[in-house]
Amino acid sequence: MSAHGQAAGGKLGGQKLGSQKLDGKTLVRFKEVQKSYDGETLVVKRLNLDIQQGEFLTLLGPSGSGKTTTLMMLAGFETPTHGEIELNGSSITHMPPEKRNIGMVFQNYALFPHMTVAENLAFPLEVRKYNKADIQARIRKSLEMVRLDAFANRRPGQLSGGQQQRVALARALVFEPELVLMDEPLGALDKQLREHMQIEIRHLHQDLGITVVYVTHDQSEALTMSDRIAVFNDGIIHQLASPAELYERPSNAFVAQFIGENNRLHGKVAELNGHGCTVELSAGFNVQALPVNVDGQGSPVTLSLRPERLKLDPQDGSMPNLFNGEVVELIYLGDHTRVRVAACGADDLIVKVPNSEGVPAYRPGQPVRIGWRLEDCRALAS
Repeated sequence: MSAHGQAAGGKLGGQKLGSQKLDGKTLVRFKEVQKSYDGETLVVKRLNLDIQQGEFLTLLGPSGSGKTTTLMMLAGFETPTHGEIELNGSSITHMPPEKRNIGMVFQNYALFPHMTVAENLAFPLEVRKYNKADIQARIRKSLEMVRLDAFANRRPGQLSGGQQQRVALARALVFEPELVLMDEPLGALDKQLREHMQIEIRHLHQDLGITVVYVTHDQSEALTMSDRIAVFNDGIIHQLASPAELYERPSNAFVAQFIGENNRLHGKVAELNGHGCTVELSAGFNVQALPVNVDGQGSPVTLSLRPERLKLDPQDGSMPNLFNGEVVELIYLGDHTRVRVAACGADDLIVKVPNSEGVPAYRPGQPVRIGWRLEDCRALAS
């Protein structure tokens, strides 16, 4: 799948996110890149991908999908079996990692335990032969940036997990690289701290205008932080788009299932009628849906329905899809209640009902009507 020429939102030259569009300059280019570890099985298959200067690109996918291998090839820790990787128009395919001028943040932080915070930050500068005055100035600036200037003389073992993560981030940024790679850097943190650090990293990206390539298997993390997301599976990119585009308009059943919560119904196309199509479910119900990549009449499809787009007891005639159902289960989650409904031959349709006006007065066994708009029901090739 080629990703050349696709635009991204972000920040460049000191402008805040959204205040101007990226200028379209390609910083990194993967050209027909493949990777095999055993000479037979390809873990990355014919990857063509452009990464624009100043964008925050996330490589998202399940374990074994090829996302981390792609990052390691860009970092220089793995060599492609085939193809070229370019940085600023020059090939870095066979360049050693220390010559690439790329910052790297690992999941385990990789801090030197016997060094102080300041000494950890000085290390990449000393390797690059910076003078002592410049080293001290850059350390001070980097620690202020991550709000750890009072911790310069502590060792990593004296810091919390979140503080260690900030030190690792400061060390990756201290020599002002054009490109920073992050390999699941928040995976070891608890939920609350992880969510806080997502925003911290996002703000640093906006403020500094750097290019970030970020690897995660956490889809909510990817949605929160990214300008664009590349969804990997089985060594290829299934879709490359903005978070909103991926969530609202997934291009296939895998992306729909992997990004956000999703109800799925299976059937076949009974009729194509211009903007929409009629899908006959295996249980015999007919559903009006939006055809995305269907192969034609009679072809098998998976219907994708987001839980927040389903409505309980809508007015008759207000939606093209209205079916009788029964409440199976209610789970209270504070801001909303998850209502599991049996309808259309399935007993696991999830409806998110906001609790803005109190907990919904539903109960298990209660008959309900369930409905949704044609535009909110995507028919994807199975």
